[in-house]
Amino acid sequence: MSISADSHAASLLVDAGLPVTTEHADTTRYEHVSPGKRLWLRFKRQRLGYWSLLLFLAIYGLSLAGELISNEKPLVVYYQGQFYWPLFNKYQESVFGGDLPIFADYNDPFIREQFNKPGNFALYPPNPYYYDTLSYYSAGTHNPGPPSRENWLGTDTAGYDIAARLLYGFRISVTFALGLTVVGTALGILIGAVQGYFGGKVDLIAQRLIEIWGSMPELYLLIIFSAVFQQSFSILFLLLVLFGWVHLSDYVRAEFLRNRQLEYVKAARALGLSHAQIIWRHILPNSLTPVITFLPFRMSAGIMALASLDFLGLGVGGQSPSLGRLLLQGKENLDAWWISVSSFGVLVVTILLLTFMGEALRNAMDTRLSAQRTD
Repeated sequence: MSISADSHAASLLVDAGLPVTTEHADTTRYEHVSPGKRLWLRFKRQRLGYWSLLLFLAIYGLSLAGELISNEKPLVVYYQGQFYWPLFNKYQESVFGGDLPIFADYNDPFIREQFNKPGNFALYPPNPYYYDTLSYYSAGTHNPGPPSRENWLGTDTAGYDIAARLLYGFRISVTFALGLTVVGTALGILIGAVQGYFGGKVDLIAQRLIEIWGSMPELYLLIIFSAVFQQSFSILFLLLVLFGWVHLSDYVRAEFLRNRQLEYVKAARALGLSHAQIIWRHILPNSLTPVITFLPFRMSAGIMALASLDFLGLGVGGQSPSLGRLLLQGKENLDAWWISVSSFGVLVVTILLLTFMGEALRNAMDTRLSAQRTD
């Protein structure tokens, strides 16, 4: 079915979420909307994905401010006519009337009693536990302890507050996955662009090398490195980055192989533009659809990779909060149901939000959907 230019412009306006006016205002108004703004407006029309993005950003923002939400140190202390800021400075117990020259334990009943005396006060976060704060003073419960007024989601096998470890574990997981996504995407774009643009022997040799590299057993390398080196975020991040770009480079390579044959690229070459200018200014902006579409799914893969490695004991050691380690504790202590339920719930909600965002972004970038509405 044929469509006139005006009606097609009107359909694009509707798809972008803009009001459709009469006569020629449709085409004029649409032409003044940038491609990025059109993409954002189409994304907002995907209500599930849009609200998932807002909720995900809100939760991640709260986790970045975790010290203000879950921390054993008071936000501010007023003691004997003087203000103290435990979040930024360390104070000895003797400063608050204690006898020992050690750093103050702000959950100690003696310290709390000092703050409750007339003329003194201390403003604690809503959850007075850091991720490595042991619940020494909980009301006579063994570890792991069930949810209570002191520990909202209970304690784990070591006596750490689960709510605090979930909050900081979520922050670490998302930040880790975000770093993996940024670095892996940059490598994938760079290698795929070089392959697709130059083609020929460059593409042939690079593709064979990538096939060899991609066939290496990533899990075995992680086991070897975890046995040789001390477990750390830097080692884990480096290993996952080295293998995380392979699949994305294939998509970028395919887009460059297709776009380099188009007329605008030939015109750019005829004007004498350098290879870098053609790649960066002309081909790359028209080849980012698969890259942008896969970003939320790459985030999900990064979060699941860290949780899986921690669950297998190949992740980050020490006392660092980890969703995977909490899942392992839940598996080993089935009677402590609150451990597995809370950690599994956080993982499921996180992956669902990223999946909804990815599907909405894919629909927003699929121009065929808008074309189908006009048939």
